[in-house]
Amino acid sequence: MRFLRRLLGSPPSQEPQQFGAFLHRQGAFVAQKTVLDYCRVKIGRNEVAFFGDPDFQAALKHCRWQVFLAAQSDVMALAEAWLRPFWPGQERLLLEHLVALHAEFIATAPPPPEERDAFEASLVALPGHLARLQMAAPHSARTLPLLAEAPLFATLPIHADQRKGEGPAIRGALRFHMVSTQQEMERAFNPAELSLRWRNQPQDVLRQT
Repeated sequence: MRFLRRLLGSPPSQEPQQFGAFLHRQGAFVAQKTVLDYCRVKIGRNEVAFFGDPDFQAALKHCRWQVFLAAQSDVMALAEAWLRPFWPGQERLLLEHLVALHAEFIATAPPPPEERDAFEASLVALPGHLARLQMAAPHSARTLPLLAEAPLFATLPIHADQRKGEGPAIRGALRFHMVSTQQEMERAFNPAELSLRWRNQPQDVLRQT
């Protein structure tokens, strides 16, 4: 997709709905890539046996959901920091738009019943999380505090005794995927035009586009 955009000269998008879809997709990507890549490397030749085990599958599913919900909030925080300079004096409005967009897209992937409480808690917590971040200068993907780190270490389906000394590598993988998300966001969207369009387009219109 990036190659075609460069080849055809397609301009960066300024569409809020496309931006929302991108953020939702990247939240899933960060969670899935971080969790599955680590598990596959750690399991090695035993992948078929592990992935075929019902207990491992249940633990892996739980981990993916927990990390996804947190990573989704991290991606929204990254978007807020990136767009904030284009919303001078309207930071609260930006926050409200991002929260509404997040709620709209995350509702398209309802969680299993056992993850419902965490799902709802993440929605409730996001406005306060973004508001606290707005009290300081915007972070880049390299310095943004990552909510996904705690559930990642708490729920990885590889016992902690088998992960000794691997914390920096696991954190590094998570951070790398967030940095990649920022780079793709910068390539794919025009922050100034996106912000202008978003401010001038009612939310009910956004949901129809």
